[in-house]
Amino acid sequence: MSTPSPGSAPFTVRTTALTTLLGEWRHGGRAHAELADKLGLLLIDGRLRSGTRLPAERELAAALGVSRTTIVSAYRGLRERGILRSVQGSGSVLELPATGAQDHSARALEIDFSKAAPAAWSELPAIAASALERLPEQMAVGGVDLFGLPDLRERIAERFTERGAPTSPDNILVTLGAQHAIALVARTLLGRSDRVVVETPGYPHALDAFLAAGARLVASPLTPSGTDASHLAETMRDARPSLIYLMPDFHNPTGTSMPDADRERLLSVAAATGTPLLVDETTAELDIDRGRTTTPFAALPSRGAGVITVGSVSKTMWSGLRVGWIRAERHLIDRFALARPAADMGNSTLDQLVAAEALPHLPRLLAQRAVQLGAGRDHAVSLLRELLPGWDVPDVHGGLALWVGLGAPLSSALAVSARARGVTITAGSRFGIDGAFERDIRIPFTAPLPVLTEGIGRLAEAWESVGTGRRGPVLEPALVV
Repeated sequence: MSTPSPGSAPFTVRTTALTTLLGEWRHGGRAHAELADKLGLLLIDGRLRSGTRLPAERELAAALGVSRTTIVSAYRGLRERGILRSVQGSGSVLELPATGAQDHSARALEIDFSKAAPAAWSELPAIAASALERLPEQMAVGGVDLFGLPDLRERIAERFTERGAPTSPDNILVTLGAQHAIALVARTLLGRSDRVVVETPGYPHALDAFLAAGARLVASPLTPSGTDASHLAETMRDARPSLIYLMPDFHNPTGTSMPDADRERLLSVAAATGTPLLVDETTAELDIDRGRTTTPFAALPSRGAGVITVGSVSKTMWSGLRVGWIRAERHLIDRFALARPAADMGNSTLDQLVAAEALPHLPRLLAQRAVQLGAGRDHAVSLLRELLPGWDVPDVHGGLALWVGLGAPLSSALAVSARARGVTITAGSRFGIDGAFERDIRIPFTAPLPVLTEGIGRLAEAWESVGTGRRGPVLEPALVV
């Protein structure tokens, strides 16, 4: 996210869209300060682009049902923080400060709970050293390959086959991580105003990818226990979407998993409606103690439904190893490959060599991850239930995070208050499409145990300042945005 240069045309956010993004922004304190905090948070987490022109004061006041004085005071506060400037003829523009100015950016603070990613696998350096020995032979054959190295595609295909979904390397396209895979599928298959059914809450960057492709999102809410298969099936029939996006195992952010019976039902409905399924398996193998196995969508009888599966090594091996994949029918793989050059020219050969060398060791790594993640989960759950007994802390059996209920619409206020205490955390509304989930927040349990202890302790302090509806002192600018 970059700050436009002076004189560049600002982006415009419509009043109705901004009202939706703001969601439940009031929580019992001073309205102008609360509004300024929420607008700053929307800038930090990327829901409002740097260089966005805000609505006129009178127009926004009418839409929010507050006085114009409230909007004037909120805008003044943002100007004092250095993130709102007045542009003659263009109104008020919200933007990140220029490089070298006081730090209002989205860079992580002392403790970063905004990323649910485990530490790098300790054996990866040795594996990378071994993979490097193969680099000379690859340098002799060129470096641009839109499909991926044959050895890596074969090993990814073998992993699918081991999990019950017979797969050929021709059904695999290597990508720059799962997010790149999702975006590539979106811009290849979707047109402007095409509908995409998504479960909410959902993974924010996947939702962003569909919106960037011009799609319209149709929400199917998750229940506390996971997918509402009946509602999802009805939504598919009614909306006739061009795509449905699912994260069926250890869903991010809720941690829930979909039973096989629901998967089979959704495949039948997808076949009947002609709806392709985009299945995100980024977290699928991060089982801690679920006590049951599930069947990958790709391994179930498709009944004629189109199933596209994406995955990566970033949540198992290391988030810095940007290797992912798409598994699909060969004709779709060809389409995805042909669409790549508009945005990228393929993967790093060295990264692919490392991934190919590491994949045979994945079962052993997953066993290690189960122990590590289990320790983090247990520690986080214990601390949260001790320090914040009023919160609803779920029992999860895998994945990377807890989707915690706050009991009040204070998620954004908590995120702002946490920043004042050196903790970056993502407000629950970032995981929705309509400003919802202000009553929830995602807390990853992937950090080292001492960091979890310190971070959750600071969250408890932050909650004390907002959880009762009392607002503390106005935060210093650098700590708010």
